[in-house]
Amino acid sequence: MPAGCVFLLTDYGYGDELAGVLRAAVVSAAPAAPVVDLTHGIAPFDVVGGARALARCVPHLGPGVVVGVVDPGVGTSRRAVAVEVDASPRYLVGPDNGLLMEGATTLGGPRRAVALRRSDLVTVRTFDGRDVFAPVAAALWAGADLADVGCAIDVDGLVGLPDPVLQVGRGELRAEVTWVDRFGNVQLAACPSDAEAAGLGADGAAVTVVIGGTREQAIRVASFAGAGSGLGLLVDANGRLALVLDRSSAAQLLDVRVGDLVDLLGNSG
Repeated sequence: MPAGCVFLLTDYGYGDELAGVLRAAVVSAAPAAPVVDLTHGIAPFDVVGGARALARCVPHLGPGVVVGVVDPGVGTSRRAVAVEVDASPRYLVGPDNGLLMEGATTLGGPRRAVALRRSDLVTVRTFDGRDVFAPVAAALWAGADLADVGCAIDVDGLVGLPDPVLQVGRGELRAEVTWVDRFGNVQLAACPSDAEAAGLGADGAAVTVVIGGTREQAIRVASFAGAGSGLGLLVDANGRLALVLDRSSAAQLLDVRVGDLVDLLGNSG
């Protein structure tokens, strides 16, 4: 029986009809399918940013099918794939360019995968979201098996992305900036267990933040308000360490962007 929703994440933007046409293609093939727009605001061609956003989303979605489209290689030899996992949502559909794998790994890892078949009726190769991914997602939502929509491929051959930089030592931690949200909060490629392994202390502990030649002092806090008028280091909603200011932009204060490296030093650093 059909279950759950079809979830959409793309870099199509909101300024033209692409996202709406993608939704319409899903509903045309599966009129009863609830469609949820996770975001269409991924930066154009930003596969890494899309992959990380998808990984942040999938633990909260429940049953259904995810369609991810950030696809600068559309129309080339890159594969179109559907991936099955043992958790919910059960399927992820999109280009085999690394976009889907972090989300699949977050859900326990890919169990099966297929390379999608392109309909003989589809003559253009520049809108796979509409012409390939949406019909497949609708079919899977309606109960089709992977074997009905593609040819089996080895899950070990699916394209992944490099892990972000994370180095943990005694009294110090180096982590890559993986996300800057619209509020200017700076998410790092580190978890609370990494901070514990580095000996950076618990809530209230002082931490030195080093970016290039710049040093700032931060306090480990449990909330944005806990940072007061200064820089805070907290565990964000995704279970990652993040540098924050209360109602202001830590990214602006620190002059950092995604991909920059941040060193966190304990009192002895």
